Amino acid sequence: MNASPPDVILLHGLWMRGFAMAMLHRRLREEGFRVHQFEYMSVAAPPEQAIERLRRRIRALAPGPVHIVGHSLGGILALLACREMDEPGGRIVCLGSPLNGSGAARGLTHHWGGDVLLGRSRELLAHGLDHWDGPREVGMIAGRQQVGLGSLIGDVGLEHDGSVGVEETRLPGLADHCILETSHTGMLVSADVARQAAFFLREGHFDTPLV
Repeated sequence: MNASPPDVILLHGLWMRGFAMAMLHRRLREEGFRVHQFEYMSVAAPPEQAIERLRRRIRALAPGPVHIVGHSLGGILALLACREMDEPGGRIVCLGSPLNGSGAARGLTHHWGGDVLLGRSRELLAHGLDHWDGPREVGMIAGRQQVGLGSLIGDVGLEHDGSVGVEETRLPGLADHCILETSHTGMLVSADVARQAAFFLREGHFDTPLV
């Protein structure tokens, strides 16, 4: 009897909907995963609402491992949802998530209408997390193709993906971190990103030297 394919939940980022993850969904399915979309309101609703819904979704897919791949804000929400969840097991891959705070988000709060654009996720994006000490292994894929307006809004450092600085994606406690030639939104359609994400979900590290 064949084992069921491992489950993966996809979380989109700020100002997006689930369909933005369609290409990544297809590629991870081709890698042998059973893929699930998770939609949430990134601006109008408080992050705590999405976090609690995500926990319920994870538990509903138990008892087998339930992996998560989160883009940008979605990666932060994934970590917060799983920080104190011992069961079920699984790994997390973050794609360009500003885990230690977003300079672009902080810069946007100083522009007229910035608070409205960031909505209820403003504080979470601006300040991020201190470290990761949850039970899951977490891998980060950062980009350095500088296509985007983030660097014009706030300080994202010299190396960035157009929206998030590479240094903003580093966080104590990550299992692995890799940098690819892709932009922030380009991660969602990148074959290299999908391949590296699938590799980490299976092995607990990326198919690249530790960066």
